[in-house]
Amino acid sequence: MSEKITTCLWFDHQAEDAAGFYVSVFDDARVLDVARYGEGGPGPDGQAITVRFEIDGRTFTALNGGPAFTFNESVSFVIDCSSQEEVDRYWSALSDGGSESQCGWLKDRYGVSWQVVPAVLGQLIGGPDPAGSQRAMQAMLGMRKLDIAALQNAYEGR
Repeated sequence: MSEKITTCLWFDHQAEDAAGFYVSVFDDARVLDVARYGEGGPGPDGQAITVRFEIDGRTFTALNGGPAFTFNESVSFVIDCSSQEEVDRYWSALSDGGSESQCGWLKDRYGVSWQVVPAVLGQLIGGPDPAGSQRAMQAMLGMRKLDIAALQNAYEGR
């Protein structure tokens, strides 16, 4: 069954590199197909026009569209992590060559924004103990990569 809505990511000329990078970061990922410019096309002969790839069953298209548009933080991808090990792995891979921000946000080497978030975060900053939630929120605001144990300790007042 095909997806009705997919994501298209506009790159200057790095679409194929970016797709390969994302496929290497995520376990359940693969390149589906690559469309290339031919002789006389608007791009260099053999360069990818589009690269379709899949991550966790979701289809993305990387487009070599030129320098007209760039990424910004108004759109980001959220990775729901079940453990600190997952947080650490995705943070390390995606921030390599990119830049870290705060509260679990980063930009990868292509300028795409990601939120690397432990699944338990919502329970900690929205939990039944308002004082604990406030402590967890304050702890999160002081972090770059999110630390599950530190967030839990803050929530519990330790």
